[in-house]
Amino acid sequence: MSALEVSKSLQTIDTSSLVDKVERKLIDLLISKDFKVGDSIPKELELADLLGVSRTVVREALTRLKTLGLIETKKKRGAVLTNPDLTGLLEKSLYPEIMDKNTLREIFEMRLALEIGMADFIMERVTPKDIEDLKAIVAHEPAIADQHLFQIEQEIKFHGKLYEISGNQVLKRFQQMLLPVFDYVHRSGLLKKMPKTKKFVSHRGLVEIIENGSAEMLRNAMRNHLENHFARIFE
Repeated sequence: MSALEVSKSLQTIDTSSLVDKVERKLIDLLISKDFKVGDSIPKELELADLLGVSRTVVREALTRLKTLGLIETKKKRGAVLTNPDLTGLLEKSLYPEIMDKNTLREIFEMRLALEIGMADFIMERVTPKDIEDLKAIVAHEPAIADQHLFQIEQEIKFHGKLYEISGNQVLKRFQQMLLPVFDYVHRSGLLKKMPKTKKFVSHRGLVEIIENGSAEMLRNAMRNHLENHFARIFE
């Protein structure tokens, strides 16, 4: 056999472990049998017989599914299918201290996309009480906010309120998940430069638009507001 043939042969080798395969087969089984959230799944012994593997392998694969939040153990019911906590899984692996500048930039780009995209939800769902709350938050900010580096506490309060107004719990959890990143960036000394953007929409400006403007105006203003944070960190 030539070196080229050996190379092609090696490329076809399945390098996944038995547990990897069983994990995938368990997920396929749950999907094919149309299991729903709250349904009890078969016992370990039944799954082992069904898949032709040992209970030890099945147990390890089930442990992985528990870690992913796909199943949980209930008293008197055994393992049941659950609704996975997607943001919770990401939160467990989010360590800003070991992220490079490019990764931090990409995370903030995600924030940019999310908060610009929330404009329609905010304008559709905002209430007079929400407007009052936002005004109370910005009342504690400097009169000329675009001349000051943002304070992490104000960022959390203001933008957290926007996520709350959106009415989307996944978005709200995502904002909470990013708090360690915001805090790290604030403490790390990355925020040293004033933005070069000539026109900066402050939190006060955003509140005015939310109260009197349109979704399109809010999208443009939010893009401008967040791009100034990009400039402070990365330029």
